[in-house]
Amino acid sequence: MPVVLQAGLWGLVGGSALLIGAALGWYINFPRRIVAGVMAFGAGVLISALSFELMDEAWERAGIVPVAMGFLIGAIAFTGCNHLLGYWGARHRKRSLGCKRHEDKIENPGNGSALALGALLDGIPESIVIGVSLLKGGAVGWVAVVAVFLSNLPEGLSSAAGMRKDGKSAAFVFGLWGSIALVAGISAALGFILFADAPPSVIAAVQAIAAGAILAMIVDTMVPEAFEGTHDFAGLIAVAGFLTAFGFSKLAA
Repeated sequence: MPVVLQAGLWGLVGGSALLIGAALGWYINFPRRIVAGVMAFGAGVLISALSFELMDEAWERAGIVPVAMGFLIGAIAFTGCNHLLGYWGARHRKRSLGCKRHEDKIENPGNGSALALGALLDGIPESIVIGVSLLKGGAVGWVAVVAVFLSNLPEGLSSAAGMRKDGKSAAFVFGLWGSIALVAGISAALGFILFADAPPSVIAAVQAIAAGAILAMIVDTMVPEAFEGTHDFAGLIAVAGFLTAFGFSKLAA
């Protein structure tokens, strides 16, 4: 199979967690603690992935200065976009039920589009990273795929449950998240195509920008939900996720 198709399929795997989570959230009423626990574990996995799959590799390719600049640019860009989306109703897109969604509904009665844009903001950098990971020699950075999957699953779950309470139809919800999953696959394929012939410094910059955006996303959207749902256990669960991803990445090396 051509590598570009592999990139697209792996991106689709990561994005499919939105659709799977939406199905679970639509038909099953999960306790908030379980959703938050998955979020905390996924945050730990993502931090491990951006540390070793992105930042460490970027530093080896280009050195500290361009990597540091890219890291800050990614964080600033995500924070700015996320701040704007917060006014449109996507501030709590990774939150489970019972969190301030009612306030969002009052301020933004048609916040489905904002939630979709928020999911795209979270997912496109992650998906591009998946595509770029195949540039190393045709082997996907599976830790990154797992991390993306685990971060998307609670988002689809909680958002779908909230949309159901807001009166959205199943066709709307599954069509929305299915479309975003498809965009994730396309983004991963584009990440491979656009940077296939790029010099190492450019690839390093892309990795650093994505890492900065992902870390800002973790702290802004995942950590609050993880802590509110699991309280004092959030850090421990995140450490378990980090250690699991770190251990498997080293065993696979």
